[in-house]
Amino acid sequence: MKWKWPEAVRRWKGALGKYGYVLLVMAAGAMLLLLPSGGRDSPGEEPPAREEGAAFDLEAFEKKLERTLSQIEGAGEARVVLTLDGGSRQVLARNQDRDGEGGGSNTVVTVGKGSGKQDVVPLQTVAPEFRGALVVCPGGGSAAVRLKLIEAVSALTGLGSDRISVCQGGA
Repeated sequence: MKWKWPEAVRRWKGALGKYGYVLLVMAAGAMLLLLPSGGRDSPGEEPPAREEGAAFDLEAFEKKLERTLSQIEGAGEARVVLTLDGGSRQVLARNQDRDGEGGGSNTVVTVGKGSGKQDVVPLQTVAPEFRGALVVCPGGGSAAVRLKLIEAVSALTGLGSDRISVCQGGA
């Protein structure tokens, strides 16, 4: 005895044959919607917290620079001293109002924190500029190593070669 499909199943089978590609695309779209987006705005993930008033850490930068320069061939263990031109500063949000005669006012934007306390709104924190750099390492006597060190420090700090001093130090 040959088994027959019920009428409803035959209609679904016919619809699947006719609209199979459309249903396949819809299923693929539904699967893509269920995948995580990988962006920072994913639900359940919070963006990394930014420290308020995060200042430039000169000592940490010097240590990182020392580790990097010590990896240059022939340099040996490097010691770095950096000097700064002033400190870091914040650029504050400002509200500019202009009147019809060309005059106006320029005020710093503040935000109320409750209990009558007002805080300014920083737009960005500008790191201080470097004044000079001193690199002391055992390989500092070699002209080739000196050149590599000066190029590296210049690239990482923005200093010109006239503001970078490389000296040979003890092992």
